Amino acid sequence: MFKEYTQYDALALAALVNSGEVSAKELLDAAVYQANKLNPKLNAIIHRFDERAYNAAQAGLPSGVFTGVPYLLKDLSFSFAGEPITMGSRSVNILSEKDSEIVKRMKATGVNTFGKTNTPEFGLIITTEPKAHGATHNPFKKGYSSGGSSGGSAAAVASGIVPMAGGGDGGGSIRFPSAWCGAFGLKPSRGRNPLGPNLGEGWDGAVADHVITRSVRDSAAMLDATSGVEIGAPYVIAPPDGTFLQAAMRAPRPLKIALQQQPLIANTVVDKEVFAVLEQTAKQLESMGHQVIPAEPNINIEQFWHDFIVVVCAHTAFTIDNIEREFGPAHIKNLEPQTYNMALLGRSLSAVDLVHAKHGWHHSQYQTGLLLETYDMILSPTVPTPAVKHGVLPPSRMDEMMMRSAGVLNKGFDMGKYAFKSGMIEKLSAPVLGKMGFTLLGNVTGLPAMSVPVGMSKKGLPIGMQLIGRMNDEATLFSLAGEMERAGLFTKPAFEK
Repeated sequence: MFKEYTQYDALALAALVNSGEVSAKELLDAAVYQANKLNPKLNAIIHRFDERAYNAAQAGLPSGVFTGVPYLLKDLSFSFAGEPITMGSRSVNILSEKDSEIVKRMKATGVNTFGKTNTPEFGLIITTEPKAHGATHNPFKKGYSSGGSSGGSAAAVASGIVPMAGGGDGGGSIRFPSAWCGAFGLKPSRGRNPLGPNLGEGWDGAVADHVITRSVRDSAAMLDATSGVEIGAPYVIAPPDGTFLQAAMRAPRPLKIALQQQPLIANTVVDKEVFAVLEQTAKQLESMGHQVIPAEPNINIEQFWHDFIVVVCAHTAFTIDNIEREFGPAHIKNLEPQTYNMALLGRSLSAVDLVHAKHGWHHSQYQTGLLLETYDMILSPTVPTPAVKHGVLPPSRMDEMMMRSAGVLNKGFDMGKYAFKSGMIEKLSAPVLGKMGFTLLGNVTGLPAMSVPVGMSKKGLPIGMQLIGRMNDEATLFSLAGEMERAGLFTKPAFEK
């Protein structure tokens, strides 16, 4: 077996395969060994198809930038033909008949996919503790959250099972688990990567699929391979000058960076250790020749969370209705309480409510755009705290009882507007939304954003910092991240601790 497997990123592993120093089978042997050893402790992978991957290695994988590299996909939006998809739900188990467009493009790079990773039900909360598959543990500390909704992928990457894995981001779901697991995660610009053929856009443009990686250049190379025009897509955005990989390998020009310190969710407390890493990162960036200046986007934070919840609940209602219509009522019998209630809330709100929320999104987009006319990017914490223990972020039993009661009542009369006016929604969503106080901005605006692993808490848990770039300017983000990585600012992954 190739014992040095974890010492290489995906591009380096592919180079070894290309040179003939190791084979795709040997790399898969190493990944399977790592998965067999670590996954019982982590619960990062919830479905394996090793034999299929071995057959692919034997038959010959596509010749691409990542030929032979073992790979995993988040079990949510990535349809992989011939394998089931559960979306983290006890109510869903659907055999994918065809590859989604992004999976086709990922396969063309030569990756060898052998499993699917854990995710919360429909990716709706930012901790990976679904009732369907159980909790994924943080690679740095058992019993702590790996984040979500791409928590399984982040844990698999940070622990050394694979050098990169597919993830999706609708409210921070690539960046959030990357921060808590000590990995690198970039959410591309709205429309950069395909979501079809079943979707034109997810959550009205909030969702973007990409990868979680250990190295910056792997993320850049995969975005080079997957981005571009898709049939039926609502957006066609300009390609970069050169490649993203080239951008990751060169130093950026001196940048003017806005330092955002205030979360966009009211009453959110930022941990002192996180603030310390933010200050440290700002100083390090200044020592590298960049300007870092305190500046905040002019956004109404009371309206900001409300607008996001309205859009997500509307789409949750659509998802549940669509699954029931296509696959039958049996597929939605056993939904988790928060999913059921979000769907009920989405049904109870009007089309006018949705348009009001989208108008609020435009205000946030415009105000952030004004800020980015002066600054090249925005620096903030990715998450206000280091990882929390399991059981902190999912709804408590009391909260679930309240949700179930609200759901029963909703059958008798319209609970939607009452739930907002009474403060019930704000109370129940506050623990999760507060943790998303920095990441949500990238999803509402559609701007590219990344989390870089640059700090550790006293408990030995990773702390990530977020950088949000100008629309369609992933290249500058990759350049800065690569510069930080080469300067030795990234924390070591879990398997090197």
